[in-house]
Amino acid sequence: MALTVAAAVTALAYRYIASLGVAGDPAPASLWVWIAMSGLAVAVLLLGWPGARWWRRGVAVLSVPLCALCAVLVLNVWVGYFPTVSAAWNQLTAGPLPDQIDRLKVTAMQVKGTRPSKGVVVPVTIGADASHFSHRPELVYLPPAWFATNPPPRLPTVMMIGSAFNTPADWLRAGGAFNTVDNFAAHHQGYAPALVFVDATGAFDNDTECVNGGRGNAADHLRKDVVPFMVSNFGVSADRANWGVAGWSMGGTCAVDLTVMHPDVFSAFVDVAGDVRPNVGTKEQTIARLFGGNQAAWAAYDPITVINRNGRYSGVSGWFDVPAPTGPHNLAQAAGPTGATTPDPVANPEGQDAAAYSLCNAAAANGIDCAVATQPGRHDWPFAAQAFAAALPWLASTLGTPNTEPVQLPQRRGGAPH
Repeated sequence: MALTVAAAVTALAYRYIASLGVAGDPAPASLWVWIAMSGLAVAVLLLGWPGARWWRRGVAVLSVPLCALCAVLVLNVWVGYFPTVSAAWNQLTAGPLPDQIDRLKVTAMQVKGTRPSKGVVVPVTIGADASHFSHRPELVYLPPAWFATNPPPRLPTVMMIGSAFNTPADWLRAGGAFNTVDNFAAHHQGYAPALVFVDATGAFDNDTECVNGGRGNAADHLRKDVVPFMVSNFGVSADRANWGVAGWSMGGTCAVDLTVMHPDVFSAFVDVAGDVRPNVGTKEQTIARLFGGNQAAWAAYDPITVINRNGRYSGVSGWFDVPAPTGPHNLAQAAGPTGATTPDPVANPEGQDAAAYSLCNAAAANGIDCAVATQPGRHDWPFAAQAFAAALPWLASTLGTPNTEPVQLPQRRGGAPH
């Protein structure tokens, strides 16, 4: 009976994860082993309790949380969600972020002309009048230079979008975005883009792929709620030349989609290991789950279809970043004469590298300047942190951040991989 329970728990967990359409590495076999062991431990505890000796009961009780802990640890290794125990504790207890202050204090500092030595993170409540999209509180990063004048300088802004399983704080906690952008500001007289960490899903496991559909009007929230809020509340530039989108995994797909669909709002994107199009399973599953079976609605959010329908773009550029083999020998084998990377099924098990080249080829053919870069690693948050750090100087320069020098795209430009 205990083995039956273990098998049933594992099957249900597998079906649940599959139903979410999670992109990324396939789950390691050890995850299913520890899920099964957790179910087995619970069954043994309940079924074996009557008549068992006290020490057997004690061991059975202890085995349940230990097996569950092993399953959670393997899950974290798989997705790279919590880099440290401290980060996990702060997330689970909803602890404040480093350098987080409230909106009233930000206003008081600005009125007094108090310029902080570091940037600050501000929790914000953005309305949903245009989208009616139910979402969680979001976050804004303001660099030190924002406090230099009243009204503040019209800084460029980057919309930061996380993965399918997410909270708005993930880019700050797991993705190290605060340190990355604050270090950039420290080397540019306090100037950096403002960052808005958005909630594109509304819940931890509601993968919207940033589209308007059955899971909510996420696209409208990002474009019609967030952008006007940032302009009116923080005085950032409203010029599309000063707006960009950076995203990881699902967020990378969103970054491309938002930019090519709305070049009047966004002019640059960073796609970190995103898919070739919105994806919550097979094409048929995606159309059914996101668009209620409406294929025309699906095509309206397919980036390559959108690019080809739009035709020639002007003043739009993008940085794609995908994992590469980690060893120097493998990197040397993978790099062709143009810097293109051989598709690697280990680093990119769902073809994120092929997706990046396909998208960049289509984009370049229609006037979008783009490049495909690589960082060592795999499809997890530590890789996303590296990729954002690599792309930020280019993104900040492209969006017109004051006191920044021009930065060119990497030389690994579009073109079919070797």
